Amino acid sequence: MKRNLISYSIVLLSLFIFSCKDNSAFTISGTITNPASLKKIYLLQADSTQITVVDSTNLSEEGKFQFKHVAPYANLFKLRLGGTIFDFIAKNGDVIDFSTNLADKTSAYQISGSDESEKIKDFNKINNFYAEKSGKISEEYQEKAQAIGKESDSLITIYKPLFMKIMDNYSADVLKFIDQNKHSLAGFYAMTSLDPGKYEPQMIAYADAIKDDFKENLAVQRFIKQMNIIKPISIGHQAPDFSITGIDGSTIKLSDYKGKYVLLDFWASWCGPCRAENPNVVKQYAIYNKLGLNILGISLDNDKAKWQEAINADKLIWKHGSDLKSFEGPTEKLYHIEAIPSNFIIDPNGVIVAKNVTGADLEAFLNKTFNKSQQIVKIK
Repeated sequence: MKRNLISYSIVLLSLFIFSCKDNSAFTISGTITNPASLKKIYLLQADSTQITVVDSTNLSEEGKFQFKHVAPYANLFKLRLGGTIFDFIAKNGDVIDFSTNLADKTSAYQISGSDESEKIKDFNKINNFYAEKSGKISEEYQEKAQAIGKESDSLITIYKPLFMKIMDNYSADVLKFIDQNKHSLAGFYAMTSLDPGKYEPQMIAYADAIKDDFKENLAVQRFIKQMNIIKPISIGHQAPDFSITGIDGSTIKLSDYKGKYVLLDFWASWCGPCRAENPNVVKQYAIYNKLGLNILGISLDNDKAKWQEAINADKLIWKHGSDLKSFEGPTEKLYHIEAIPSNFIIDPNGVIVAKNVTGADLEAFLNKTFNKSQQIVKIK
């Protein structure tokens, strides 16, 4: 009988503790070792477009602090301790414990009371690992540049591939993390760290996979909405047809290129990066036009004279069209052009097979595409 009374008491105690749990907010309590001159701690919250400070508190003499904040849905928060930021994910009802040693240069920390926060911590380990590697490469580059007293093309030629390799390895590890945490908010925030120009197909597929998750989280819903908007003009989809006025006054249609490869090149005379890329596009056109590559330049200029002047100066000998309405033209809106240079490569079946490929990436893509197509023709 005594054992039953003890068990009953434990159940009642558990129910009491649960009933006292505050589900109208979350709390995060922390202990900071070696705070040095740190006096104030800030709580930051991520919303759909930015990160804002939502609260602050003073650090006690014992190195302790606590925040209580309302989060009706799971969301990303950050603790700012001087110049160091620590991420965590919280929602109403969570009771989270945090600790760190500010003397630790690796910014390691411990957190409990939130499974999602453990996962975002794992993502940050990936992030910090590659940040350290890229930082070392950057320092080495700067030291060598200072030694010769200037920026050097030869140094850039050496170090740019090293940076790109680090970014490729980082992205591969992040994609692996996302696959293992697809339905976790940590997976979502990891996905938003990737380059949208390079990983658009993966982002669209991810948005489809989480469309029924995190329905109250504004950042997630904004991401899903954006992916749904660009999905019709993503790789693997049929390119939407359009008509545009040529620089000679004629009407040009995308359907005029049916059965051919065409590169839609969105650019402008006033766009420095576009003009810098133009020599590469001219070079690739000279090589691959005879193998079937066509280019349609679409300018975001407002001034026809400056548009024509840039065409002549850069020796762009393919067809050109423009709505002369900058980013507000119907063609630009149809293809959701928000930055230039921007391009789409469309195959003979009218399907988008590549987007926003420039420089060496454009050369590699065209080389692979047209060598493959020539092999198919020989087989036939």
